[in-house]
Amino acid sequence: MAKHRSQGLRPRISSGLGFVFVSSLVMLTAVDPYSGAFASSESLQSFDRDMTYQKLTVQPIAGQDFERGLFELVDGANAVRLVVKNAAYPDPGTAKAFALEQVSAKGWEFAQYSCLVKLWERESNWRWSATNKSSGAYGIPQSLPASKMASAGADWRTNPETQIRWGISYIDGRYSSPCAALAHSDEHNWY
Repeated sequence: MAKHRSQGLRPRISSGLGFVFVSSLVMLTAVDPYSGAFASSESLQSFDRDMTYQKLTVQPIAGQDFERGLFELVDGANAVRLVVKNAAYPDPGTAKAFALEQVSAKGWEFAQYSCLVKLWERESNWRWSATNKSSGAYGIPQSLPASKMASAGADWRTNPETQIRWGISYIDGRYSSPCAALAHSDEHNWY
């Protein structure tokens, strides 16, 4: 009798384990459908500072823990680490929305817009009338001297779009991208 009882339990245990295994797979998919399907939040975007082109590649970061919505850029041979939070998509009609249009018109990716947002939040907090009392730098991009922005339009003192146009042109000509300008700003405290 004992022999029959133990043989009867084996199929129940096997089917019970099978049920638990399948249920756990279903729960994993229901709770986190992307687990293992995409790159983790521990990823790296690097760019080459060669002024003729820009190339972004995603690489794993060993031993780093980042929140989702962050990316890290490593700059060419210098390997300058730059952690940038992905910028929120801007409200229509704002200075940031205009800046995103200008970034897109240059053919730059959204990551470049995120770098620009961080850079100009630091410089002026996106205020068109921001003035640095010690240097005289002015506007959203903190032009020094401020009058350089006149090359983008006569209304440079009061028009955020004129300031942004000038600022994007300056960054493109001097650094080739907003992320390169931000890396320079992080290293030297100016751009």
